[in-house]
Amino acid sequence: MAIQTVSTTPFSDQKPGTSGLRKQVAVFQKANYLENFVQSIFDSLDGYQGQTLVVGGDGRFYNRQAIQVILKMAAASGFGKVLVGQGGIFSTPAVSCIIRKYGAFGGIILSASHNPGGPDGDFGIKYNTGNGGPAPEKVTSAIFERSKVIDEYQILEAEDVNLDRVGTTTLGNMTVEVLDAVNDYAALMETLFDFEQIRQLLTSGSFNMCMDSLHAVTGPYAKAIFEGLLGAPQGTVQNGEPLEDFGGGHPDPNLVYAHDLVKVMFGVNAPSFGAASDGDGDRNMIVGSNFFVTPSDSLAILAANATLVPGYRSGIAGVARSMPTSQAVDRVAEKLGIDCYETPTGWKFFGNLLDADKATLCGEESFGTGSNHVREKDGLWAVLFWLNVLAVKGQSVEAIVKDHWATYGRNYYSRHDFEGVETAAANQLMDGLRAQLSSLKGQQLGSYTVDYADDFSYTDPIDHSVSQKQGIRIGFTDGSRIVFRLSGTGTQGATLRLYVESYESDAAKHDIDTQEALGELIQIADQVAKIKELTGFDKPTVIT
Repeated sequence: MAIQTVSTTPFSDQKPGTSGLRKQVAVFQKANYLENFVQSIFDSLDGYQGQTLVVGGDGRFYNRQAIQVILKMAAASGFGKVLVGQGGIFSTPAVSCIIRKYGAFGGIILSASHNPGGPDGDFGIKYNTGNGGPAPEKVTSAIFERSKVIDEYQILEAEDVNLDRVGTTTLGNMTVEVLDAVNDYAALMETLFDFEQIRQLLTSGSFNMCMDSLHAVTGPYAKAIFEGLLGAPQGTVQNGEPLEDFGGGHPDPNLVYAHDLVKVMFGVNAPSFGAASDGDGDRNMIVGSNFFVTPSDSLAILAANATLVPGYRSGIAGVARSMPTSQAVDRVAEKLGIDCYETPTGWKFFGNLLDADKATLCGEESFGTGSNHVREKDGLWAVLFWLNVLAVKGQSVEAIVKDHWATYGRNYYSRHDFEGVETAAANQLMDGLRAQLSSLKGQQLGSYTVDYADDFSYTDPIDHSVSQKQGIRIGFTDGSRIVFRLSGTGTQGATLRLYVESYESDAAKHDIDTQEALGELIQIADQVAKIKELTGFDKPTVIT
């Protein structure tokens, strides 16, 4: 076996977004495209020689081929060991778990998260650092700068590694260990939750659940944990076989794309509890019998009930949410007397807070929730947390949510996604909003008065790094607000996200339809941003 040095030329489009580099599969299949980016990662790191790297992905199309390339390049670059998931499978939170448990230098995750898969779908790659979390901006910026000038990469000439057999082999001077993808993650979950209490709930005969893995990575994890360790009946996990194209579906756990789960949970004789996860297992949707729980409410409810769960019995240090996420958890933090941090969108912004023990629970409105047990959001962790709370309280999902609203008030909240907007039109819309910011304060818009208008900027309280232009906020004097962002997770055109929120303290007004409750604010958002006029969309692609 010999190390090859291959001459190459840079690609101009390898700037990582909020969750690494995501492109269509065909782009990654271009000669040297993947290799350039992997070498740019390695060239941007110091001190990894002889260290351990973790590699795995969500099983989407091109996952296995990419892993073989990464293994051979890691061997050529001087890594001492690579831990890889059996079949090339690791959920994103499992990678974080493995990095932390085995003291790895870092990890490479292959996923485009909730984006569609298959030969005509999307692919992605991101680097996680030694704390288990996504690389911070200083690292991703260094990777991008390297990618713009790279002129060669190194790769070992070798046979492919058998990814399906658990065990150890060698690749040049590097050891490759194929791990069972589930065991270490499941063991971590057992330290956090009362599995015996959850098992009693799931086998009581009076409670049943439906877990939809959307033919994505959590299938093996969900089957092993829910149907195995916790004794739920076989068939509790639906769409549980990971497929390269996710069965032709869109592995995004929301009311539109998790349609199989929605049909079950909003049908006749609906189960007591339902949940779905996404392509790489870091997102979750929670549903009760004929009742949807918004991700913002879910975060707030988990924070309010954290001490019911063994892993958080001594209390939580603080909470953090992304800026567009509703302010429901802020109210919980205020009552608990703990800090609440507002960060830009992107899980990497929570890492410093978690490492410094400033926050224990974190969440994003985009169906991501997590804690300090790993440094990624974690879909199955959230499902287990809910099951543990349900087991302790003995109430339905709907009753728990409505009791929470009665105590804290309800933050009516919705996100409107406009997917595949022409990029120039999306940029024109955002530029138009920015041009209005200085003059909006004090203006009367409908029945609302503007209290503030800005382009959100964040100064990290730990390392003092600054992130600017993280979303346009228009806040009103009654606490309501509208937020506009362009998403960094798509691969075609632009996705405009509109977030709308209002607060209602009167329990007698907590059962209004969300879109009705937010109706005037939605109209104001369209008028201020000229959404329909500039995008050509009469309505959002997805409403959550």
